[in-house]
Amino acid sequence: MARFMDFREHLKLSAAAIAQLAEDARKAKTDPFGVRQMELYHTPDGKVHYQLEGPDEDAIRQHHAALGVPAARYIRSTASPGQD
Repeated sequence: MARFMDFREHLKLSAAAIAQLAEDARKAKTDPFGVRQMELYHTPDGKVHYQLEGPDEDAIRQHHAALGVPAARYIRSTASPGQD
């Protein structure tokens, strides 16, 4: 699986959404597109950094489209598995 980083300048998340993302990451939950949340960092003013793991960039885009999150430019991580 490939890892992708994303940054959103103005994506305010509710407390419930943040809690759900954190729970999904803890449980290594994978969505129907084969994508899972690995890390999430956010600020109250809507800056969000996150790392996702999935089969490819298209799966990441499908994951976000299903959540109603606009497409972005994703940065593929070059770290080898097990090297965080």
